[in-house]
Amino acid sequence: MLRNFKSFLYLSAIGWMLVSCSKEEMNPDATKQQIGTVDSVANATQDNNMAMGNPSGAGTSYSNYLVTKSQYAMSYNSYRGTPNWVSWHLSSAWLGSTPRQDDFRADNSLPSSFYKVQSTDYTGSGFDRGHNCPSADRTLTVTDNSATFLMSNMIPQAPNNNQQTWGNLENYCRTLVNQGNELYVIMGSYGTGGDGSAGYKTTIAGGKVTVPNRIWKVIVVLPVGTGDAARVTTSTRVIAVDTPNSNTVSSSWGGYRTTVDAIEAKTGYNILSNVSSTVQTTIEAKVDNGPTQ
Repeated sequence: MLRNFKSFLYLSAIGWMLVSCSKEEMNPDATKQQIGTVDSVANATQDNNMAMGNPSGAGTSYSNYLVTKSQYAMSYNSYRGTPNWVSWHLSSAWLGSTPRQDDFRADNSLPSSFYKVQSTDYTGSGFDRGHNCPSADRTLTVTDNSATFLMSNMIPQAPNNNQQTWGNLENYCRTLVNQGNELYVIMGSYGTGGDGSAGYKTTIAGGKVTVPNRIWKVIVVLPVGTGDAARVTTSTRVIAVDTPNSNTVSSSWGGYRTTVDAIEAKTGYNILSNVSSTVQTTIEAKVDNGPTQ
């Protein structure tokens, strides 16, 4: 009887050890899986908004004044009362649940000699206060979202152009981010005279703000990673769009695709100046034919 009891204890001990070993082997695997998920989210970072370059060589000129904020960089033209271009990085690291702040206001960080465009300067003009860097691209914090409502980030934009054509393109950019990409977006405008909901105008705010004739955007699409400018190759997807600033514009942005070369010819800029010149030659001559939604 004693011998049987000892055998029972021995077998029980062996069974307990096997169960314990099984649990220990499962835990590391579960931990690795959890860390992998966290790592994949953490890989997306907030990178240099001007990593692709300074398209116009912006500096201290009143017509080409470099403004760098945490949320975006721009060349501001004090004579036009609008940016020449705005450049920003977009990844999941910039996106959160912060609601739209709608706190349109003058950018008092501009030099004292510049006219500070007011939020009311567009009132009754027939043009939207059209964001360059969109509100929905900066939703991680209230500070980030609020920064997009500075009037230095605005252009007089035809309502249908702003709310439909560009709205659809902005939504597609965030779709690309949700698919595991990070983007570098450069948006600008050129020319004079646009067709808003109240008709054609060349300026608003008593001549202090110029209405652009054309609005363009260049989007560099990369898988999430590091060393971004160096990772741009001849096969990197680059989307270049140039639309009229008109209320009769099509809501489908895909029909306005063009080449980076064509936009550079119109503006005089070197839009992807930090990318290898050999790579630029190839990618800037292509018209994107990828999906649009």
